Amino acid sequence: MKKENKTFQLVWGIALILMGFGVFYRLPQVWPDIEKIEIFSSILPFIRFCFYVMAIILIGGGSKKIYENLIKPDDFDSEE
Repeated sequence: MKKENKTFQLVWGIALILMGFGVFYRLPQVWPDIEKIEIFSSILPFIRFCFYVMAIILIGGGSKKIYENLIKPDDFDSEE
């Protein structure tokens, strides 16, 4: 993998992790506003579950990108 692409992937992974933690941090602050919307009143537990799953997926995806581009050894660089 090229050095520029590897750096971009590393920065993208860090951004994904920060976005995931941002969802965890921001959701309790925004939740009272979401509860005020009458359309969502019957499915509030499902909406909360979806937001937290989204945060976990963002953190997991960012962690995977960082692992693949920083920690994992470059076994396939010799093919280029």
